[in-house]
Amino acid sequence: MSTRICSVSDVEPDSAIRVDIEGHRLAVVRCGDDVYVIGDRCTHADISLSEGEVDCSEGTIECWKHGSEFRLDNGEPETLPATKPVPTYAVTVDGDDVYVELSVESENA
Repeated sequence: MSTRICSVSDVEPDSAIRVDIEGHRLAVVRCGDDVYVIGDRCTHADISLSEGEVDCSEGTIECWKHGSEFRLDNGEPETLPATKPVPTYAVTVDGDDVYVELSVESENA
């Protein structure tokens, strides 16, 4: 079942926000018309990824603390020091509403 987590308009283009819902800490990332939802905790340290820099041309978000970059589409780390992926979630956009499947889509949590 999908859960509404925010509005597309809540997220500035080429940026991220943190959403805490039903025990999940999520980073909602907007790249143009695309919206991604990944786990908001860097796997190297418990740092909020939504506070990091989004690079839509590369499809990544960077942890501001140590510089690890994670792919938005699959959660895989692109750079060290992180070596484990963050979870990714299935997203549906309906008008201005963003819905997410709170079960982890990629089993890398």
